[in-house]
Amino acid sequence: QVQLVESGGGLVQAGGSLRLSCTASGLRFDGYAMGWFRQTPGKEREGVLCISRSGATTWYGVSVKDRFTIYRDNAKNTLYLQMNSLRPEDTAMYYCAARSSGTWNTCSRPSESNYWGQGTQVTVSS
Repeated sequence: QVQLVESGGGLVQAGGSLRLSCTASGLRFDGYAMGWFRQTPGKEREGVLCISRSGATTWYGVSVKDRFTIYRDNAKNTLYLQMNSLRPEDTAMYYCAARSSGTWNTCSRPSESNYWGQGTQVTVSS
């Protein structure tokens, strides 16, 4: 069974940093494009950053003003989101996404994802 498990969320003060991880199982990780999406209650899920199967290509969703970086370690079946200079408006549930084609058309449509993790909560205090 395909499983995506996020970790690394938590409570952090504005200006701080977090690194989110997503560990995948039940799929050939290096064949899947991956991505990070986020959602606040009452709002649409939105793409943050997405990455190709090899890690060579990045697609940009919401503007993170050079504060966030997506990268992957295919040997560890793990996707990462490094978040720096966090702001209260970054507060959301962050979801790991996997797309079987190995590439994305856009990092703005949640419907492009084939699989989702359960999410990890990021809360940034003022």
